[in-house]
Amino acid sequence: MQEKVQKFLERYEELEQELSRPEIAAEPETFAKLHKSFKALEKTYRAGSEYIQLCDDLKEWKEALGGSDAELAQAAKAEIGPLEKKIESMESNLQILMVPPDPFDNRNAILEIRAGTGGDESSLFAGDLFKMYRAYLESKGFKVEVTDISEGTVGGFKEICLFVSGADAYGVLKYESGAHRVQRVPETESQGRVHTSAATVAIMPEAEEVDVEIRSEDLKVDVYRASGAGGQYINKTDSAVRITHIPSGVVVACQTERSQIQNRSKALELLRSRLLDHAITEKQRKEAAARKSLVGTGDRSDKIRTYNFPQNRVTDHRIGLTLYNLDRIITGDLQEIIDALHLADAQSKLGN
Repeated sequence: MQEKVQKFLERYEELEQELSRPEIAAEPETFAKLHKSFKALEKTYRAGSEYIQLCDDLKEWKEALGGSDAELAQAAKAEIGPLEKKIESMESNLQILMVPPDPFDNRNAILEIRAGTGGDESSLFAGDLFKMYRAYLESKGFKVEVTDISEGTVGGFKEICLFVSGADAYGVLKYESGAHRVQRVPETESQGRVHTSAATVAIMPEAEEVDVEIRSEDLKVDVYRASGAGGQYINKTDSAVRITHIPSGVVVACQTERSQIQNRSKALELLRSRLLDHAITEKQRKEAAARKSLVGTGDRSDKIRTYNFPQNRVTDHRIGLTLYNLDRIITGDLQEIIDALHLADAQSKLGN
């Protein structure tokens, strides 16, 4: 790890020297591009420099431990343990920092939850996932807005779509895409038997107009009456909008705003994000042929996580992580899982 960090620091310093060259400064576009890359690496450089210094300190203390100075050796015993723990902690963070960020990581995100197999129980589970993500995101300072909703017949949701705004929203959530499975005794089960059902989660970056070109002649627009929970989620008006993108068959809808114009605008934003997501997924599939990623965000049909209520257990199948605190996770305590996924993908990309 120390060798990889040292190489990163050397590349950063080379980039710094490149920026100081007069011929680079004379080309505004080239300079701006290099400077942006340089600034993006500053946080990693500072952390890497501290890490290297700590590693050097640890080496010196270990040498002192085996030296002839008894007093210094005693001090080394007290210093080495805490120093090793700090270095170990920094290594996990540096592995994530040294991976080049996804160009969409800093975007807002679209989060969609759909009931899958399991009938009414899957709709109830989709509702639980919604509450879980909302609690987690709001605790981290993200703004969560419901843009479309279809309620289940006995509660929960057949489908719910959220717009998540805040710094790095997509980067935080992007590994949550996939099939989530639940094992528990449904409220409707009279025999006490454990049932298995599922819901799917899709995370997409918010698209900008320059990302995707949408031609008006490729769209079929329908207007209908909004329906749903009312109050917190839905304004019951006659202004709901459904847009079908004819070439791709992608259908989006929005019914949360008071006017048809606002709903149409939001539906178009969602459509751009869906089309961008298709392009990203295709790119990831091609990259997967060259490099297998543990937690790739491509195939939405993959079973990624199981929530076992009788055992209070959550298992993320991509990285083999099992935690026995489902009671906390389902109420929004997701950070340990999200951190582990980011670290696993960083290690995969760094070749660890």
